[in-house]
Amino acid sequence: MLPLSYAPPHPRPNTCPSHKPKPQPLPRALPFPDALRAAAAAAAISLSLLAGNTAGAPPAWAVEQPPEICRVEDDGRDTEVKAEAVTNEQLVEEAWEVVNEGFLPDAGSRPWSPELWMQRKQDILQGSVKSRSRSHEIITKMLASLGDPYTRFLSPSDFSKMSKYDMTGIGLNLREIPDDNGSLRLMVLGLILDGPAHSAGVRQGDELLSVNDIDVRGKSAFDVSSMLQGPKETFVTIKVKHSNCGPVESMKVQRQMAARTPIFYRLEKRDNDNSSVGYIRIKEFNAVAKKDLVSALKRLQNSGASYFVLDLRDNLGGLVQAGIEIAKLFLNKGDTVIYTTGRDRQVQNTIVADSGPSVKTPVMVLVNNRTASASEIVASALHDNCKAVLVGERTYGKGLIQSVFELHDGSGIVVTVGKYVTPDHKDINGDGIEPDYRRLPGAVHIHRIFFLLLSSCVQCG
Repeated sequence: MLPLSYAPPHPRPNTCPSHKPKPQPLPRALPFPDALRAAAAAAAISLSLLAGNTAGAPPAWAVEQPPEICRVEDDGRDTEVKAEAVTNEQLVEEAWEVVNEGFLPDAGSRPWSPELWMQRKQDILQGSVKSRSRSHEIITKMLASLGDPYTRFLSPSDFSKMSKYDMTGIGLNLREIPDDNGSLRLMVLGLILDGPAHSAGVRQGDELLSVNDIDVRGKSAFDVSSMLQGPKETFVTIKVKHSNCGPVESMKVQRQMAARTPIFYRLEKRDNDNSSVGYIRIKEFNAVAKKDLVSALKRLQNSGASYFVLDLRDNLGGLVQAGIEIAKLFLNKGDTVIYTTGRDRQVQNTIVADSGPSVKTPVMVLVNNRTASASEIVASALHDNCKAVLVGERTYGKGLIQSVFELHDGSGIVVTVGKYVTPDHKDINGDGIEPDYRRLPGAVHIHRIFFLLLSSCVQCG
């Protein structure tokens, strides 16, 4: 599963003159700790994986945004400029500061405290760092000393691949940026070179305005990425604004990469009663999971399903935001989907359902020891809000939140900055979720189980 957020280094502002401006280098000074506090604010929100309604919390990038700028076309020198804008020692200190500001001590297998971490920096920076490759080695070892397998270094090439992760099917990655009125604008964060969108004329920094004539301003990056998805070799019409000062252009883009549906379903008739069961298996959570699940639920309901079995066994996760959106389909408005906690206040969020349930039919969720991450969020949200019973084995217990931070030379680091806590305030990480039943109940007991679930929830409520 990809890390859950992205925090860029300080932007390079350019004004909007009538003539083409000259490229401006990154600021040489690294303004610690303010810049990194702004970067840490992206925890658990970006890469379109956890964006959404989080009980009023602003999007990560709302902390600090550049003024209106005109994009300068890439002349191939950007990497060189960035590499020279920071010394090797400053790069190591930048990575150190990210951990110092946001790392979750619970994530590591070794003791961590600000005092111990300060001593670590002093030990590392006693001498000069002779080369950029050496600074990367130092950062790698420094992060490994935390004892957290998820906190790690990304080379410039690895970071570039991650920032261009495509879940749209046309080779681009979107991020949400609030405008002056508080509304969300969707900007192109990354592009796959020679991919469909890039070949059609989309460039990094463009704003996406509409998809198939539907205005997308104010929508989440996750929802719009799903709108862009479709069968391979079909076309989607998009409208983009080139930079903040450029023209608006409509273009027809052929989809070349299509996310495969992770939803498999069937209707089963029970032999010893008159009920029908809607069985749905979710193999993973991707950009089309919610859309395809909604379709499956409607078909099964129209076919007479009296309750659903949601099979999350061997589902290791995927896009966390997809799991959150799927959980919301079953919850009442205002129900808690999940809590996120961490040292930084920007990570401390309550994610709630923002509308009523699409499904009111009783649900049974199947889990095992390979049910992890986003699957555990769905299972716990439905269980703790009295919408489902859990059957099977204790789940895996992957409940940590990683954030991706870009360093000033184009490399990056993935840092564990928070963790998930269920609506019943149970820590998922390490412990997993204990099911209500080890074995699938017989048909004669199922209706009674749902009745007892509802009764116990009413009494607790």
